[in-house]
Amino acid sequence: MDEKMDLTEQKIASHEVFSGVLLHVFSDDIRLPDGGAAVREYIRHPGAACVVPVTEDGDVIMVRQFRYPFGRVLLEVPAGKLDSASEDPKDAALRELREETGAAAAEVIDLGTYYPTCAYSDEVIGMYLASGLTFGDTHPDADEFLNVEKIPLETLIGMVMAGEIPDGKTQTALLKAYYYLKNAENA
Repeated sequence: MDEKMDLTEQKIASHEVFSGVLLHVFSDDIRLPDGGAAVREYIRHPGAACVVPVTEDGDVIMVRQFRYPFGRVLLEVPAGKLDSASEDPKDAALRELREETGAAAAEVIDLGTYYPTCAYSDEVIGMYLASGLTFGDTHPDADEFLNVEKIPLETLIGMVMAGEIPDGKTQTALLKAYYYLKNAENA
């Protein structure tokens, strides 16, 4: 194989195009690895967290909610954005778990990070597996309307593989949780 090229792009100038409540859009002038010039447009996002809450019976507590950009209700793991870029994603995952499902977890396992749209956003989602669940009241955000349901993890994996769960963070988190739990059983 040929010698590997340095693929790093260098920012020359950055311009904020839009500043919203959640999203901040930038247009940067950059220098390409070969010295040429280009423009990169991207979204800055504070980050997010999601959690796969698994009951003792192997069910996952899932939420259904309307997702405006797609105009439909999607089945997802509990998730939400960080309150600030400095918030610990694990704390955010546990907060969202309590708010959306009323559950608290005795054990939390880090499943890694997920970059949902690395071509045009810097959003990073921390993924977690939660167990030892206890339940109380839900406290969704004022503009958040959810249906909460329990579905066996095995069923959810089949739904992911059949294309019935299109949300990327949910697919990845469920598959990682399934892999983790299967390997823990065989250890």
